[in-house]
Amino acid sequence: MEVITGVGCGVMILLVWCGLRFLDWVWFKPKRMEKLLRKQGLKGNSYRFFFGDVKEYSQMQKEAKSKPINLNNDDIVSRVLPFELKSVTTYGKKWFTWMGPSPMVHITEPAMVKEVLANNYQFLKPKGNPLIKLLVTGVAGAESDRWDKHRKIVNPAFHVEKLKHMVPAFYTCCAEMINKLEDMLRKESSCELDMWPYLQTFSGDVISRTAFGSSFEEGKIMFELQREQAELVIEAMQSMYIPGSRFLPTKRNKRMKEIDREVKASIRSIIDKRIIAMRKGESNNEDLLGILMDSNYKEIRHGDNNSGLTIDEIVEECKIFYFAGQDTTGTLLVWTMVLLAQHTDWQAQARDEVSLVFGRQKPEADGLNRLKIVNMIFNEVLRLYPPVVFLTRMTHKETKLGDITLPAGSMIQLHTMLMHHDRDIWGHDVKEFKPERFSEGVLKVTKGQTSYFPFSGGPRICIGLNFAMMGAKLALAMILQHFRFDLSPTYSHAPHSIMTLQPQFGAHVILHKL
Repeated sequence: MEVITGVGCGVMILLVWCGLRFLDWVWFKPKRMEKLLRKQGLKGNSYRFFFGDVKEYSQMQKEAKSKPINLNNDDIVSRVLPFELKSVTTYGKKWFTWMGPSPMVHITEPAMVKEVLANNYQFLKPKGNPLIKLLVTGVAGAESDRWDKHRKIVNPAFHVEKLKHMVPAFYTCCAEMINKLEDMLRKESSCELDMWPYLQTFSGDVISRTAFGSSFEEGKIMFELQREQAELVIEAMQSMYIPGSRFLPTKRNKRMKEIDREVKASIRSIIDKRIIAMRKGESNNEDLLGILMDSNYKEIRHGDNNSGLTIDEIVEECKIFYFAGQDTTGTLLVWTMVLLAQHTDWQAQARDEVSLVFGRQKPEADGLNRLKIVNMIFNEVLRLYPPVVFLTRMTHKETKLGDITLPAGSMIQLHTMLMHHDRDIWGHDVKEFKPERFSEGVLKVTKGQTSYFPFSGGPRICIGLNFAMMGAKLALAMILQHFRFDLSPTYSHAPHSIMTLQPQFGAHVILHKL
């Protein structure tokens, strides 16, 4: 009887302890954090039990996505970031919101953004929802010394001189897209179509061909799986994450795990074939995988096994090639076509420049670097429609940021889109498409401030920046060589963010052959 009583007391104590921990998590700790943030001059909504701002955020997002906006008059930000726009208007350049019981500090001041991006050992990528690791892994998700190692080994794959050798692969993929579009214009001089699926397919083909070379058909299958995985992860992330829920045997969880296994097995198979080829002296250093494996081999040879990447880590790097590369190139191209279809004067200027540099000949790497007008256009497109609308970081210890002190575990959001559309930074014409503002380069127009960062910044600036820009330049040059395009009357302007900024209802244009 005494034993039973003792066990009962132990269970009771455990339940009380768990209850107190839960109450601290959902109420006492958030209230302490709120008091601390307000004491330092930060403003934000009062904490609401358990859900915080999640319900209001979700409702505003749902309402914003329910209908398109006017291309000429409406504010893009009000559709993409309605809750954040309301917050910055109400509380100023820095404020806090509640993601459930956790506060998120939002930053739109250039000096503070620069400080965060420059100090990547103090301000880390958040651990966040474990589901995101199904997509964002490798160098993109690594931190501290592990990030140093990954970056050092992966970096040679994206060196400009290496990328020049990939231009023929870019050209082949783009030529396939051009041929499909020309087939639609065999009988008519013009036709209406949605460019978004074509640009997605093109950018996926580019990643498959440049990453795996002769194995690109296998790569295309993996790309489709990764796309499905992204849709499932986004669907899961739109609800508040409950720790441990990913282990439940739901249909979605089972499919996500199945895709993860399939993708890893397929990449592993390609890598195994490369290892066999390397041992036979038949290595291929012209594609991303070949360059990566060669770089990894050299690192191990000059150090030890721990200095290189494991096969599993190489698999993760290949996965991020797909996710980051496809989305960045595709979204940059689709918004460029939408804006050039609307601003046909700039489309004509870009076409004239392409004609002057290449004529009707195949675009090549050195010529792409001479496309100054195209570069100005891309910079302005990336200002108005940055691929990623905000960046998230966290602190692992108490950290000073500007004039505020953040406790360990604080979440920080840097608002790319809000800052790119800030009238105080860019002037009264901030909402207008004006590529000429970049005629003297990014540094000139930003006056050295960190107010323009479409590919992040600091040591962790996107490693695939040159890859994405080269692919996009070549694709746009070839499209301009073959077609003229206008916006279709059926086009619905509906930018929305699903990992990257995409056209919710497609990009319908009227294509004219030249």
